[in-house]
Amino acid sequence: MMIIRGRVWKYGDDVDTDVIIPGKYLRTTDVNVFAQHAMEGIDPTFSPQEGDVIVAGKNFGCGSSREQAVLALKYAKIGCVVARSFARIFFRNAINVGLPIIQADVVDLVENGDEIEVDLSQGSVKTRDSAVQGVKLPPFLQRILEDGGLIEHRRKNPVQTL
Repeated sequence: MMIIRGRVWKYGDDVDTDVIIPGKYLRTTDVNVFAQHAMEGIDPTFSPQEGDVIVAGKNFGCGSSREQAVLALKYAKIGCVVARSFARIFFRNAINVGLPIIQADVVDLVENGDEIEVDLSQGSVKTRDSAVQGVKLPPFLQRILEDGGLIEHRRKNPVQTL
């Protein structure tokens, strides 16, 4: 069971990968640099504590397919991203690197700094005043997230060959 509790960082629709991690930081492979500059293109005050939750509108992670956007959030210690919808490649990259995400419509129910609870195993989100049923991830995707991403999942569950 994966329960994530944290403070809300609220954003709107169409948060693209260029504002999640601006292109000028892509010359490095240092995930700590990505973490230090996460969300810099949209929110210079972004300074999450471990486990904080990003809540956004529709199409979160649109734009380029850069995996560094997901890595920036993961290494900034974001506990989960909750959005009305995700760009397809961002969604897949998040699962692959082990960044918990859930599709749920709570952006109008929270404000910056609110406490929020996400239950990934149930696909639900609790805000200060509401409980919202989101889209529950299939069990195989939940297992990949619980293992810390696709590479760790494969290490723990080697593919059987015939």
